Amino acid sequence: MDLFSFGEDTGGGRLLADRMRPENLDEYIGQEQIVGKGKLLRRAIEADQVSSILLYGPPGCGKTTLAHIISHHTRGEFVRLNAVEASVKDVREVIERAETNKALYGSKTILFLDEVHRFNSSRQDALLPAVEKGTIIFIGATTENPFHYVNGALLSRSTLFQLEPLTSEHSMAAMRRALADEQRGLGFMQLEADDEALAHIAAMANGDIRRALNALELAAMTTPPRPDGSVHITLAVAEESIRRPIVKADESTQYDVLSAFHKCIRGSSDAALFWFLYAVEKLGMDPMTFIRRLIAASSEDIGLANPQAMIQAVGALDAYRNNGWPEARLNIAQAILFAVESPKSNAVAMAIDNALGTIEELKSAEVPLHLRDTHYKGAVKLGHEGYLYPHNFPGHYVKQEYLPKAISGRKFYEATEQGNEAKIRHNQQLRRGL
Repeated sequence: MDLFSFGEDTGGGRLLADRMRPENLDEYIGQEQIVGKGKLLRRAIEADQVSSILLYGPPGCGKTTLAHIISHHTRGEFVRLNAVEASVKDVREVIERAETNKALYGSKTILFLDEVHRFNSSRQDALLPAVEKGTIIFIGATTENPFHYVNGALLSRSTLFQLEPLTSEHSMAAMRRALADEQRGLGFMQLEADDEALAHIAAMANGDIRRALNALELAAMTTPPRPDGSVHITLAVAEESIRRPIVKADESTQYDVLSAFHKCIRGSSDAALFWFLYAVEKLGMDPMTFIRRLIAASSEDIGLANPQAMIQAVGALDAYRNNGWPEARLNIAQAILFAVESPKSNAVAMAIDNALGTIEELKSAEVPLHLRDTHYKGAVKLGHEGYLYPHNFPGHYVKQEYLPKAISGRKFYEATEQGNEAKIRHNQQLRRGL
């Protein structure tokens, strides 16, 4: 546990990203949708009326910086805990001090919990009573989907603000500001940074301003000065100062990518192939996860409109099991493209939903007498007779009741006009017309 000390100058050991951290909302870069002029959160911060909030967004998008700005605007005590290190005891100590401050001085306490997704359920529960009573104002920051990692009760008592990923333009603006600032930035140096060098750093930082500033500082401090004492940051220097980032494949990201893949099966070959390869090659996800989803989609979204999609998907599964990766990449891609380009029908999924809905209505279902087992002596005496064998009739079909009497005539599966289902639909209409 430590008090916020962002504003303290700890000397030359502070990194550029720390020195250039915005002190107020006018210096804050990006997130205009939540802290732009007139926005709710901006008004609350400026009026020192911030209530319990959750800040959700990718690394480097400004969550901790917003907390830093709030710490400068509040007249109460601002305490920071990091969920990686903090315990329930730490939380209770903050709450006890907050109760004392409120009772004796009428002052409030804001608790900023960084990386709140790292707090397990029991530790989050320790916060609830204090948040509910208003003993503390809770601010949580997380890079993970809060609906997956934050207790529902705590989430419901906080206002969720989603911060968007920052762009290369935001990183460029931050670097140019650092180059010009003589007090906190690099303006005290004779620096010349080529536009293409800054553009490269901004692109590689991938929206993470902290990473961009750290790379800029590394380039400035490690480049030998020219005879006149100036330092020239070229593209070559920039390329040495920052490498392509490793993409983080947390659980939320994996769920999102898998969701995107399935949705693209319904509408875009290019996008479905992209998300599959991106997940496996870039995020390190298991190809089997996508094959399973493809098999499910073959029935959920294609079904009898093109039954071959299921065969292709299962064939891709066999290929992956037998050949492994990357040899089976072609087979899996073929199955994906076949599925996307197939006629679509969700009639199978709808039939299941319809049938399950009817099952919920019924207390029990009696098998019609003519459908019951007749392999034993005495079955006829029990009335188990009257079944019409379809193969003895023209077209190998005869109209008779197959459902329980209580739901006679219900229709669960309605074939569409898509692909092979058009023939099935035609047969359905013929049979229902008999």
